[in-house]
Amino acid sequence: MTLDLSPRFQAAICAASGASAMEVTEIIQELWSGYGQIVRVQLEGSTRQSVIVKHIHMAAVDHHPRGWNSDLSHQRKLKSYQVETSWYRDWSERCGADCRIPKLLTFDQHKDEILLVLEDLDAAGYPVRHTPGASVPLTACLDWLANFHATFMESPPNDLWETGTYWHLATRSEELANLTTPADLPLKKAAPALDAALTQARYQTLVHGDAKLANFCFTPSSDQVAAVDFQYVGAGCGMKDLAYFIGSCLDDSACEAQGPALLDHYFTTLRAALAIKHPSIDPTAVEAEWRTLFPLAWTDFHRFLKGWSPNHWKITSYSERLARKTLAAF
Repeated sequence: MTLDLSPRFQAAICAASGASAMEVTEIIQELWSGYGQIVRVQLEGSTRQSVIVKHIHMAAVDHHPRGWNSDLSHQRKLKSYQVETSWYRDWSERCGADCRIPKLLTFDQHKDEILLVLEDLDAAGYPVRHTPGASVPLTACLDWLANFHATFMESPPNDLWETGTYWHLATRSEELANLTTPADLPLKKAAPALDAALTQARYQTLVHGDAKLANFCFTPSSDQVAAVDFQYVGAGCGMKDLAYFIGSCLDDSACEAQGPALLDHYFTTLRAALAIKHPSIDPTAVEAEWRTLFPLAWTDFHRFLKGWSPNHWKITSYSERLARKTLAAF
């Protein structure tokens, strides 16, 4: 198996890992819209067996899987990779064991290519992946999110997204314009106010921005997780991550049945984490504000999804009902 890595990048991988030689053994993922690959690299002469390499081509790409090929989409993607590089370079060391992420070994940028060399989480004890379903163990992910949000509470998003998440309104004008049916017009009209309520919340943290189940790696017992993919990390209300995560894991009936208990679990962990990491911040005030913003965050993502892919499986009857109820009370 081969990967088009320049001698410069190959040398950087070996230098960062102390390896005498390297070989690409697995393509883990093709990056969205053809911007590159994530691969596993086996090492020789190193204390590490393997590393994960994210190799990004920043040149324009014209085959988005859902047809979004505009320059706006391209520029958003370019910025996302610059943000991820900044995240690993300047921020990632603040993440402790309670919001585990892969360690950055090195990064490089040359012309229109970016190289990120990361710890292999499989080798570090997080080899399990889960797919959405009733038996998915969610509490470890909720604990990760709560500790992540507590760690970065009130942190200015220097060199990250000013507003985190990949669906926030300022970068999704095309999707908003697609909301043209009579049923969707109330959602379209309310979109700026929903966005303002979330971005102007008193308590802001850093949000992961793409906290779906596929971006969590589990230990064999599934009681601990590590997270990957920080292209859309930036400032925001923590409920954006939570609403998006729950919606990525559960179907209609499970969202309704389990949602309140999952929210309670998250806030229990958040309270404990804030007491340790930011004792000057009142956890009761954070919880009171964020609980009121949870349905707004859910509706905000629902707005994006309906404009982006109106037949998407995440547009459920539960989401439609919650959005209507939120708009009626908003």
